[in-house]
Amino acid sequence: MTDRLPEARHIARWDLDKTYLQTEFDTLRDLLKTAFERADEKRTTPGASTLIREMVHAGSAVHILSGSPEQMRRRLEAKLRLDGVSWDSFTLKPNLRNLFRFRFRAIRDQLGYKLPALLQARAEESRLHGASRLETLFGDDAEADAFVYALYADIVAGRVGEELLIQVCERGRMYTDDIASVLRYARMIEPADIVERVLIHLDRQVPPDKFYAYGPRLVPFYNYLQAALVLYEDGRLPARAVLRVAVELVVQHHFDADALARSYLELVRRGHMQGFGLEGLRDELRIWASQERVTQYEELEGMLTRLTPTALERASLNRRQELGEPPAYQELVRRQERRKKGFQR
Repeated sequence: MTDRLPEARHIARWDLDKTYLQTEFDTLRDLLKTAFERADEKRTTPGASTLIREMVHAGSAVHILSGSPEQMRRRLEAKLRLDGVSWDSFTLKPNLRNLFRFRFRAIRDQLGYKLPALLQARAEESRLHGASRLETLFGDDAEADAFVYALYADIVAGRVGEELLIQVCERGRMYTDDIASVLRYARMIEPADIVERVLIHLDRQVPPDKFYAYGPRLVPFYNYLQAALVLYEDGRLPARAVLRVAVELVVQHHFDADALARSYLELVRRGHMQGFGLEGLRDELRIWASQERVTQYEELEGMLTRLTPTALERASLNRRQELGEPPAYQELVRRQERRKKGFQR
């Protein structure tokens, strides 16, 4: 654990592979390469490190929950330190222990690993702080993050009862002791709607409409400027933080003003932006430029110029939707199992 700012008001729970890091693990060769990469060889997804740093400064506690094996802790922590990222907790998968216990399904399974870990963390959070700190969850489209996060959010909100939870866990082929852990931790949590947002990085370019079943709380995003814009409207980031993420995308990912503006407009088209805050971004850019030289100022100004009153009017038609009935988790877990079998083949 590294030093961090005191009095965090919000929790950001992050995955690493394909969310924060550009990781390949589709083949055995990919896995071996990832396992032996030095910290300075690991590639950060453009904008991710800036976003985490800005969230910490804005009052978020960062809790990392990754499917990477525990044996990679030293290199992963070194990579985060190189990126200037601080964190509050760092949980990795005990794959060696799974092997010794002949729990072979657990090596690839995410539901049986992440769901108990999330609920345990929330149970401890509830004991210490009640429901005072809300959460934003970051994952990717490579495995089961959307499913696990949505299920977790509905469990802690009291929207998924024990009978349904047991059925979903059993159909997700979770081990009996993991199901027992899920039930134990869920009973320790006072029900509260504490998950503000689920943000899913579209690393594999899965079509966003594949995630509609999870409701309006979940936002698939293509780049971290989009994630920053959503958090800005949620009140979790200040305007300058959004601009800093945009600068990183220009410098490291060769975005121009058009690409930056399209990132906003694409969210508008999908109904995820409500349009307030654009003037705040414009004002902040002027203030920032009056204080110091702003790297890539022309691209930032060009982005905001392209976000015209017409775009703002379109965005204003989007309204934050209320959560409806929970997703059909029994059907969704069947899809997850079919998907895993497809990857294994």
